[in-house]
Amino acid sequence: QVQLVESGGGLVQPGGSLRLSCAASRSIFTLYQLAWYRQPPGKQRELVGTITSDSPGNVVDSLKGRFTISTDNFKNTVYLQMNSLQPEDTAVYYCHALRVRGVGFDNYWGQGTQVTVSS
Repeated sequence: QVQLVESGGGLVQPGGSLRLSCAASRSIFTLYQLAWYRQPPGKQRELVGTITSDSPGNVVDSLKGRFTISTDNFKNTVYLQMNSLQPEDTAVYYCHALRVRGVGFDNYWGQGTQVTVSS
């Protein structure tokens, strides 16, 4: 089992920044991949980006230049740095982990953290 606990969400004005954190209950080195997703109001959940313990974070093209994913492997924590936030970035942000089990994967989700971008 893997527990994921997100934190760092909140209300921010347009143009502002936030850093989300996701603390995993086990070593990141034991996880195949970590990711951030988001679900805007009334829309489907969408991928923000992915990262592994031994490779740089990869953010989807539409968010490159504003969002960055990183890890602190010793704290078992993955971060999402969000800059130049816009109202369309308003969403619940979820942390996700993949762990290898046999020939497949187990999926784990955090509870989500709300990010609201508004003046």
